[in-house]
Amino acid sequence: MTSQPVIVQPTGQGEFQVRVSAQGPSFFVDEPLAMGGLASGPTPYDLLSAALGACTAMTLSLYARRKGIPLTDVQVSVTHRRDAVTGRDAFERALYIEGTFDDAQKARLLVMADKCPVGKTLAAGADIQTHLASKTEPVIPNRPCDQTHPGAMVQACEEMDA
Repeated sequence: MTSQPVIVQPTGQGEFQVRVSAQGPSFFVDEPLAMGGLASGPTPYDLLSAALGACTAMTLSLYARRKGIPLTDVQVSVTHRRDAVTGRDAFERALYIEGTFDDAQKARLLVMADKCPVGKTLAAGADIQTHLASKTEPVIPNRPCDQTHPGAMVQACEEMDA
């Protein structure tokens, strides 16, 4: 399944600021002041970290609901670094989970975290194909909701249950 396009365009403000148009309101992505940006939004690597954290929290919550695990709170903290020697990127994900569950349920949630679709994409890598477009993509206000991620989370839960 192909997702709806996310449109990214420079705003002309500062050295790096771009506007991202996706589902919901548009937002800025930028670099910190110290790097010449306006610090008007998250950096691209902040967004990658946020995607991993959001997917993890959503997937854990979905799995807990499906399995009747009384998960009352979840927080995911993600840090990113690039190894200076190998150049390989690394994300560290810390989970805070709260609820009245036993050690076996807690262990299942930890395993489920590694099955979140964005985490699996980052771990496996992805193919990126680039081409020139003959015209710009229209920015569609209130565009249709993308169904790629919810379906991938459900599939991850079903694979965990198999």
